[in-house]
Amino acid sequence: MNKYERLKQELAMAGTGKMKAFGTSMLPILKSGTLLTFTSSPDYAIGDIVFCKVKGRYIDAHKIIKRDKNKGYLIANNHGFENGWTKIIYGKVILGEYEKGIIYRKE
Repeated sequence: MNKYERLKQELAMAGTGKMKAFGTSMLPILKSGTLLTFTSSPDYAIGDIVFCKVKGRYIDAHKIIKRDKNKGYLIANNHGFENGWTKIIYGKVILGEYEKGIIYRKE
């Protein structure tokens, strides 16, 4: 089981889960190697950083930039690259920890 399947299962069973995210697509909000805490939610908002699936591919920490009642949610990184529309969101980031400090928090 890969890290995405494990997190998806944790969110489905416990409503919360943790995973490290790597890369620079969410700078300066999140740094590569940030430990993220996710929670599942009945609703998601523009600006939420989410774990989702877009076009059959897992996206572990990108933002919702638009909502449409027919298309779902438009997902993008923090530099304007759009991943695409999805209706499949597993959870949102509520905490980001990096080098023993909190760098992101959203309840």
